[in-house]
Formats: sequence, structure tokens, C-alpha cells
Amino acid sequence: MTAPAQRQIALLVSVIGAMIVALDGTILLMAQPRIQRDLGASVAQIQWTSTGYLVAVAALLVIAGRLGDRYGHPRLLFVGVLGFGAASAGIALAPAVGWVIVLRAVQGGFAAFLQPATLALLRLAYPADRLGTPIAIRTSAIAVAAGSGPLLGGVLVAHLGWRAVFWVNVPLAFVIAVLALAVRTPAPQRAEPPRLNLTSAGLLTVALAILVHALADVPARGWTAAPTLLEFLAVIGVATVLTRHERRTTHALVPPAVARSVPVMASMAILLFVSAGLFGALFKATFYLQDVLRLGPLASGLRVLPLTVLMVLGAPAAVTALRRYGARRTAIAGTVLVVVGIAGLSRLGPAGSWMAMAAAFGTLGAGFATVMVTATGTVVGDAPPGYAGVVGGLKQTAMNIGPSLGIAVAASMSRTPVPAFDSALLILAAIAVLGLLPASLLPSGSLAHPAGRGIASKADPRQPSR
Repeated sequence: MTAPAQRQIALLVSVIGAMIVALDGTILLMAQPRIQRDLGASVAQIQWTSTGYLVAVAALLVIAGRLGDRYGHPRLLFVGVLGFGAASAGIALAPAVGWVIVLRAVQGGFAAFLQPATLALLRLAYPADRLGTPIAIRTSAIAVAAGSGPLLGGVLVAHLGWRAVFWVNVPLAFVIAVLALAVRTPAPQRAEPPRLNLTSAGLLTVALAILVHALADVPARGWTAAPTLLEFLAVIGVATVLTRHERRTTHALVPPAVARSVPVMASMAILLFVSAGLFGALFKATFYLQDVLRLGPLASGLRVLPLTVLMVLGAPAAVTALRRYGARRTAIAGTVLVVVGIAGLSRLGPAGSWMAMAAAFGTLGAGFATVMVTATGTVVGDAPPGYAGVVGGLKQTAMNIGPSLGIAVAASMSRTPVPAFDSALLILAAIAVLGLLPASLLPSGSLAHPAGRGIASKADPRQPSR
């Protein structure tokens, strides 16, 4: 099979793999109330169907990426997607909510294997200076999947019941697994295969699991509750031990060349701050639409539709801007758009016009697409192919912790619906503003040349030119 054909297959697998995870994340929202009624679950148990999944994903992403670098990303993707589909089938057959919670955590673990591989395949299949378009296609596909999730979930739950929401994943997972078997990517040349440092892996798993659990429980316990503070202190302690161990070991979980890469670390910070602002704002906006404007789920989804549309349209536009103006100016522009969009939502009262709301959501979508394409392109492009998995895992970790932080801030600010000039939205806008600092550290030139050659040369001088 020719190289262009292999690239198309790799892109297809990457897109569908990213879509199934994004779709699963939003389609579940419409199923949870029915799960609670049918299985007699408590509110806390229903919350754990999401929390358990998030904890498992966040804890294993970087480790999964490292395993992909060692054993091959097509192989990890194959295992991840088959496990994801099997766990989905198990949830659809679950007789009690306890089984749903456990299997959702298992599903999250396999999703962690799947997500870094979908990004790493692109880095292995495409030269660094040609990653913009594939990443834009992937970003647009994620927006379509996430945006259509609530609508599809509502239809499935209404006509077929909540179990149908999980059965949907099974045929999709099978298709991705078959396609993954056809993917052939060049094997990066390395002096020796990267070893998995079990001590670092264990410490990172514990730190991320505690952090995501603490953030998920903030709305119920508050930021200053003793359990919350103890968990944050535990995260700091474990992270300190992990950092010291990584500096001393000869087989670091995050290679020094990656950890010292300013573009990679800056891109992680941008994604964390901007995704926190966006998802926190969407959380508050959902209550505003349904509790203040008294709109149903479908009508609420239609109000948010401009966000999805502008994400889809904004991704290819971001590629053009990235090539013309460079990562720094493009990321700054995208971050500013997100901040303006959140601030616009904060000014909407019950008498606010539909057009003003559409403009705010559209601005959010355009800004987030720009940030996603820029940060993802910089992260993946600045990494040599031999470290594509661990870098993809870091990127996805930022994209899991950011929303958890934003929702924790939004939910803990007040238990009432979103009023005009809501202080929670202004705080979320301020969090997104923090993304401007790391954005200013990105490369200022256009991406006409491979972004990864600097870090690649530091990481592995035997890495072939691409």
C-alpha cells in the first residue's frame, strides 16, 4: 500500500477513534437520569458513573502513551478500542448501578489507551510540517461528535432506552479495530526501546487520580473542606516525590527532551486554562438555559449549536492562520476569543436576545477551535515520532484536568442558576486569561518548517529526517 493511502487510513482511524470518545462523553448526559430511575441509583452513584471514568482516564493517559511508544501505537489503539467496546457492551447489560460504575472505570482505562494513540498515529504518518490539516480535520470531527452527542442521546434514550447509548459504541469500536490492523506507520529509529519506569508510572497514576477525584468532589464538599485540602496536599506530596524521582532515574516517564520543551509545556498550559474556562462556562450555561429560560434539552442544545458550528468551521481557518501568523499570535487570538465569549455569556440576562447568545457561543467555538488546533499542532509537531505517544498522553491529560477544574469552579460558586453578570463566569474568564501567558511563549514564526526538529535532535540524534 502506498504512503498516501497509509496516511489516509491513519487519519481515518485517528478521526473515528477521537470521535467515539468525544461522543461517549456527551451522549451519556442524556442517559444518566434514566439510569438513575431504572436502576434505583442515588445521585452520588450517578455522579460516580462519570467520576470513575474521568479518574481512570486521567490516571493512565501518559502511561498509555509511553506504552505506545514502546510497543507500537496501532497495537495499543487496537487493544484500547476493543476494550472500550467490550466495556460498553458490559455496561449495556449491567443489572445494577454498581456494575455500571465499575465498568465505566474500566471503559475509561481503555479510553486512555485509545486517545494518545489517535494523536501519535498522525505524528508517525505525517511529516511535522504537514500536520495542520489532519489535526484540523480531527478537531472538527471531535466538535461534531461532542455537539451531536446530546441530540443523539436524547433520541436513543427516548425510543430505545438508556442501554442503547452504550450499544452504539460496539459496532464503532469493531470498525476502528479492523482499520487499526491495516495501519502501517514507520518505526522511529532509537538506540533502545523506551522502558516504562514502574515507579514513576505508579506515582503519576496516584497523583492524577487523587487530583481528578478531588476536583470532582469540590461541588459537594467545597474548596476548603478538610477532605478536599487533604487530597490537594496529597497531590502536592506525590508530585514532589515524582519530580525528584524523574530527575534521578535514567528512564524517565516523561523524557527530559519533552519536559524541557517550552512549546510542549506551554501548549499543555494553554489547553488546561482555556478548556477550564470553556467547560466551566458551558456547565453554567446549561443551568441558565434550562432553569432560567425554561428550555428543554433539545432547545438548549440548539442554542449551543453555534459553538459546534464555529468549531467545525474555525479549525481549518486556524490552520491557515497558523501557517501565516505563527503559533504565538494564533494561540493568543484564540485565547482572547474564548475570554470574550465567556464574558459575553456573563452579560446575558433573561431578556437577552437569541442573537447575542448565538454570538457568544459562536465566539467560544471559534476561539476554542483555534486554541485546539494551535496547541495540538505544536505539541504533536514539536515531538519526535519516538515520543509521540507520551506527548499525546500529556496533551490529553491537560484536556481532562482542565474541564474538571472549570466545572469544579463553576459548580462551587453557587447552587443557583446563572444570573446576569454572573461572578462565576467572570472567574472562569479570568482562568482562561491565564492562557495568554503560556501562549506568549510559543514560537512566533510561521510553521513553514517542521516544528519537531529542535526537540527531535535533542532527544535522538539518530532520528531520521522527515
